[in-house]
Amino acid sequence: MSAYLDQITVLEALKAKNSDTWKGISAEYATRMQLQNRFKTGIEIAQYTADIMRRDMADYDADTAQYTQSLGCWHGFTAQQLAMSVKKHRGTMDKSYIYLSGWMVAALRSKFGPLPDQSMHEKTSVPELVHEIYTFLKQADARELRHIFIELDEARANGADINGILDRIDNFETHVVPIIADIDAGFGNAEATYLLAKRMIEAGACCIQLENQGT
Repeated sequence: MSAYLDQITVLEALKAKNSDTWKGISAEYATRMQLQNRFKTGIEIAQYTADIMRRDMADYDADTAQYTQSLGCWHGFTAQQLAMSVKKHRGTMDKSYIYLSGWMVAALRSKFGPLPDQSMHEKTSVPELVHEIYTFLKQADARELRHIFIELDEARANGADINGILDRIDNFETHVVPIIADIDAGFGNAEATYLLAKRMIEAGACCIQLENQGT
């Protein structure tokens, strides 16, 4: 049976145990919402994307033709449109990353306005942008899944075969991909760098680019 249908069955049983208070809840719609909101926290995203990056590094070590592409984004909407376009064109997000460069953040994301790439912008700009990008990427998941659910409803209504649609739901590939983020030299001493790196991971980043400017 489809994993999608299995989850509906689980929620139907849970609904039956709470029949008085859950009678207005649709187990299938609840399942859809769960699938559309797969990642609960930035930590979950960081763990998921770190696994992808480790796998891709191993693939590259075994065959240098298996390289990744990291395209720069300075806004959540830009990242969303990038991911949706890549997935539509290639049919997959495999080996596709997002890159946040320090100069790009300084020039386009600082609350003080455009600045040179000299660590003059707010240290919180990058983790805030990571969080924003993943918010938009999760929205891309919700949007694509919604269209698949509509197809499923229409196929059922028309008595058509739904196995292919169920397979697409069960094997849905998320738009959430690894982010490589530049935090310059850390914006301070060792403790400040540690705290910023912690914020980055909490926002979802699995790879942090840190410059060594020591003398």
